[in-house]
Amino acid sequence: MTEIRRRIEDWFEGLARLIFRRRWLTLVLMLALAAALAWPLPRLTMDTSNEGFLRTDDPIQLTYNWFREQFGQDEMIIIALKPPRVFDLEFLKWLKALHDDLAENVPHLDDIFSLINARDTRGQGDSLIVGDLLEKMPRNEADLAALKERTLSNPLYVNRLISADGAWTALALKTDAYSSLGLKGDALSGFDEAGKSDAEALSGFDQAGDRPAPSEARPFLSDQENTAVILAVQEVLARHRAADIEVHVAGSPVVTHWVKRSMIRDMSLFMRLVILVIGLCLFIMFRRLSGVLLPLLIVALALVSTLGLMAWFRVPIKTPTMILPSFLLAVGVGAAVHILSLFYQELQKNSPPEEAIASTLGHSGLAVVMTALTTAAGLGSFATAEVAPIADLGVFASLGVLLSLVYTIILLPALLAIFPIKTKRPRQNSTGPFFDRVLDWVTDFTTGRPKTVTAVSLILAGLAVTGAARLSFTHDVLTWLPEDLPVRRATLKIDQALKGTLMAEFILDTGRENGLYDPETLKKLDRLAREFEAFRDEDLFVGKATSVADIIKEIHQALHEDKPQFYAVPDNPALIPQEFLLFENSGSDDLEDVVDSRFRLARFTLRLPWRDSIRYVPFIAGLADRFQAAFGPEAKVTITGLSSIFSRTVYVAVRSAARSYIVAFVVISLLMILLIGSLKIGLLAMLPNLAPIFVTLGLMGWLGFPFDMFTMLIGSIAIGLAVDDTIHFMHHFRRYYALTGDPVESVRQTLHTAGRAMLVASVVLSLGFFILMLASMNNIYYFGLLTGLAIILALLADFFMSPALMVLIHRPARDETKEV
Repeated sequence: MTEIRRRIEDWFEGLARLIFRRRWLTLVLMLALAAALAWPLPRLTMDTSNEGFLRTDDPIQLTYNWFREQFGQDEMIIIALKPPRVFDLEFLKWLKALHDDLAENVPHLDDIFSLINARDTRGQGDSLIVGDLLEKMPRNEADLAALKERTLSNPLYVNRLISADGAWTALALKTDAYSSLGLKGDALSGFDEAGKSDAEALSGFDQAGDRPAPSEARPFLSDQENTAVILAVQEVLARHRAADIEVHVAGSPVVTHWVKRSMIRDMSLFMRLVILVIGLCLFIMFRRLSGVLLPLLIVALALVSTLGLMAWFRVPIKTPTMILPSFLLAVGVGAAVHILSLFYQELQKNSPPEEAIASTLGHSGLAVVMTALTTAAGLGSFATAEVAPIADLGVFASLGVLLSLVYTIILLPALLAIFPIKTKRPRQNSTGPFFDRVLDWVTDFTTGRPKTVTAVSLILAGLAVTGAARLSFTHDVLTWLPEDLPVRRATLKIDQALKGTLMAEFILDTGRENGLYDPETLKKLDRLAREFEAFRDEDLFVGKATSVADIIKEIHQALHEDKPQFYAVPDNPALIPQEFLLFENSGSDDLEDVVDSRFRLARFTLRLPWRDSIRYVPFIAGLADRFQAAFGPEAKVTITGLSSIFSRTVYVAVRSAARSYIVAFVVISLLMILLIGSLKIGLLAMLPNLAPIFVTLGLMGWLGFPFDMFTMLIGSIAIGLAVDDTIHFMHHFRRYYALTGDPVESVRQTLHTAGRAMLVASVVLSLGFFILMLASMNNIYYFGLLTGLAIILALLADFFMSPALMVLIHRPARDETKEV
């Protein structure tokens, strides 16, 4: 193993000499590579949609896409209004003006619902007339009283367009399902159902009946278009602002918009602050302009190259990947710090530049490569995650680390060869002597009490495990936003007043054409709606349940002089198709929103309050079991909608986190064993890397910090970063131990050489994550705080635990020849 390492070190020295002699060619080639990778950077997009959390081929995603193809968009923008009086002439005129302005000036709008155009079904002889509730505006108090009674007595209006107490009213905006970006001519051309059986084309289910069959590729409403919708709504509301009317805007599209807005603000802030912090730390360490500019150039090239790769592969920036720019800036600088630290030390020995570069790369090249590989392995463990943006983070963050390695190993030596760098004598009044005394104290303390230090470290890690056992996964996008943000307050307010802002969709497949003409099927849908609305589980509830059964009841009542006793599903099966036909002939297309064209599929919609998605998993599953039990095995029930997207995200995120932790530990352990050349020492060397992870997770559990899609990344990321310092420590320790045969002296020399770079790299890296605490989103705040803390704990473990372990397993050799 010793001979192999020596050959590798000799190879790095040869590479350094080659780069020195071909420095200009190297510079041109590296800059050309960076330019080629960064070329499509302007095409990089952003996607904060909820469905963007899942892979495009995920079964739940395919089901949701099929649902939108069949029934349109399920996500609604809800504008809740609380005037002094809803049933007031002036307010209703104001509401109509607002309604009309929204309908005319909000782009990508499929439909808008309010009291102005609420469906009003009435009979006139043998005819059925379907019009708007406020087709004729009230003229006096008597008309207003009649309108109020009619509105509050209609179950379809209550908790959809009017609160149960009549104090609130709402407008619901339904956006287009499909994007109009880049479409030419007929937007629907090329999306026929050719090649599918009739049942597949009409129902969306494959012939085996297992799940909805995937449709032809067709772009849904884009993130950019959603932003345009929200901005237009805000502009319209600003034009109609009234001092005495309380206005709240919520719904998933609005939450998505605010998440995106926060991301853009935070990313720009993070990048500026990370660059500032890195530059300041580098200047304090090196006191050289080259020591600041060269590492910043390396990480900048790595960053633009990585983002360019994302653009090449058309991978948008999503909520988890928003940390990528600041992450790569902070992580990438570590290798450059180690290279420059040794290079400047060689210059102080009056070594010629070529010799200084060759000696530096020969000494630290292997360690730098191994640290990059272990970091990439920790990040790459997310590459197979079923949460799409987590997988993207794993792929492109690891690629970014490897690109940073390439620029550090190849471009940095060329730059050092090109730019004249003067030799500086160490200043007597610098912080060096003080830091040297600190390092000597650490050496004496850890090597003098190795058993105590190791035992205390393991006890702390063990105690932390009990705290980690208290962790439970959470996924609540709303709580990512600040508590005082209008959309968060609006969501809570609307959940209270109108019983929900989130939709869950159940699709009933009767298995036969015209299956929805069966009175028993419709009655079961009606009974389930009433049953679900009465169901409560603490603060979880169904605010509203609607289906095609509500429409048939409405029609039947209208055709019987609007008598309340006829607000029911007809018992005569022959009446149902006739009444549906009358409804369609009246000019209303509302049936398209709840059934398919052959009356085989029925949409059953639940309005739910916005809660943590982890709580909805058993809640929705329980409702689904009751739904399936009501119809028996002969019918097929499919759950979809935004709530199913959230539930699926929770499931795959937890599974992906467990897998990534295992993969990261196994791969990094193998790399550590290969570097050290000893199974026993390699495994023991993992203890200083695992202990900080356990302590961090334990603190999360004891302090009640959220364990969500972001904080779950900490383990795999932190172990990949923590092992960097361990590798540098072990690499230097083994070299010095081979020379001295004394573990105590080897620890001392290791801390005096690699220790400085480890300290600066860890400080820069931790500050890079602590900067994330300035984020406007809470999930990023916790991620930055905890990851930065894990890095500091990892540095302490390498300064205290690693030396203690090395002293325990290495005896003084004195005159004996030691094998590295």
